Amino acid sequence: MTQSMHSVDESIALLNETGHTVDSVVILDFGSQYSQLITRRVREIGIYAELIAHDMTWEEVSRLNPKAVILSGGPASVYEDGAPQMPGWILEQNLPTLGICYGMQLIAHTMGGKVEPADHREYGPANLNVEPIGDAAQLFEGLPTMINVWMSHGDHISVLPDGFDILAWSANSPAAAMGNGRMVGIQFHPEVNHTDFGTDIIRNFLVNIAGCDTNWSAESFIDAALKDIRERVGDGRVLLGLSGGVDSSVAAALIHKAIGDQLTPVFVNNGLLRQGEAEVVQETFTKAFETNLVYVDASEQFLSKLRGVTDPEEKRKIIGETFVRVFEAEAEKAGPFQFLAQGTLYPDVIESATGKPGDSKTAVKIKTHHNVGGLPEDMQFKLLEPFRLLFKDEVRQVGRLLGVPEEIVERQPFPGPGLAVRLLGEITEPDLDLLRRADAIVREEIEAAGENQNVWQYFAVLLPVQSTGVMGDFRTYAKTCAVRAISSQDAMTADWARLPYEVLAKISNRIVNEVDGINRVVYDITSKPPATIEWE
Repeated sequence: MTQSMHSVDESIALLNETGHTVDSVVILDFGSQYSQLITRRVREIGIYAELIAHDMTWEEVSRLNPKAVILSGGPASVYEDGAPQMPGWILEQNLPTLGICYGMQLIAHTMGGKVEPADHREYGPANLNVEPIGDAAQLFEGLPTMINVWMSHGDHISVLPDGFDILAWSANSPAAAMGNGRMVGIQFHPEVNHTDFGTDIIRNFLVNIAGCDTNWSAESFIDAALKDIRERVGDGRVLLGLSGGVDSSVAAALIHKAIGDQLTPVFVNNGLLRQGEAEVVQETFTKAFETNLVYVDASEQFLSKLRGVTDPEEKRKIIGETFVRVFEAEAEKAGPFQFLAQGTLYPDVIESATGKPGDSKTAVKIKTHHNVGGLPEDMQFKLLEPFRLLFKDEVRQVGRLLGVPEEIVERQPFPGPGLAVRLLGEITEPDLDLLRRADAIVREEIEAAGENQNVWQYFAVLLPVQSTGVMGDFRTYAKTCAVRAISSQDAMTADWARLPYEVLAKISNRIVNEVDGINRVVYDITSKPPATIEWE
């Protein structure tokens, strides 16, 4: 049975054991598309936060010893039958609470106020007029009295609970912010970039009202993680699945620092790598780390398993299981190994919606990540996932502190399933060849133009769509390539990159002229949400 090596409730205890007293905050997920962003903003402030299911019991939550609670937004209406409610332990423990959007309405509803459908729904930008009153006025301390905010709601608070004051209003929300001292609510979303001073508002709640210390950092994480790895592994041995990307490479550096030669990194060529990837990873990793890298070419094994498969979820599960089988075979040769280490990140866990966080009734599985929901139940290893609760940019900070070369730390993300999630439909070797060549052109031209400094991720996608074209005097009927380039901070949200037209034109011209089999190039201008970064 697969065994996770990192439970949600151990993080703070481990940090505190190392001498770092770290305050924590829990964000209750009521289904908002922005819930993960709230978590990210709290971490940026320097306070440890975890996103958890809204219906977790106090017995589960208390192990994190939270100093404050944030209630996320959500799609429900608090007065409807079956709508998620505020857990009783918040009031029983008298925890400082910030309610955002649905969270604010939930506070009003729970505390005896009244929530009703608004005459006019309020979506998008709005002007917030701040009129601070009483102790809760600390929420807007040091901020202007007029703030541009982002609204997204159809209900409003028509009657405030006893003891609450209105702190701010907008044209469509007479009570756009309210508070009674330790419990405050805001109708807008401070976590999104569209709200001015949003992070300041969250910080004011956490520091001024909840009394949290801003002492969460990459340094404190490293101290705790090293102690955790040493204690858990003991005299055991760890096999690490290396992809050559940021996450697994930094994980290798961290685990090697903790246990030295008890770690064996294994780089598996699954036949789904980018052009030249196998060679680059081996050269870069061997040069950067004093560990014995094992290289396994399992291309045929993966591609044979994927033959005829078109469903993206099935592809991910096949790839996840095949990886484990390859690792098990390597363990028999050089083992025994008790642990399998991976570079799993917090967004992987959230999007896969497995375990906590993510198993609430409001959670929706976006996709199975091959290293989270795609692993076989009969796996022989215990899992070691030191970054399971970190975002990508936090991993990069850890990597720099560990001395990982910048060329590795700044590598653009590449998914574990590789080109399988960028080749829609059945995976065949001829199509993989088309995609590799097109993708290499995309990367070459973006990097040649210096645009890679401004873009989080950029790649080509091969679509199972053919269209008519003309080249010279001949009619063509060939495949379509989509180009995807996005800007992001942590991959939880993303926007399409505004690449210069000249760069896009050069990419398109080179692909249709140099890659025989593609005669049309399109550019993906969809943000996340509503789309995901990868196509499958």
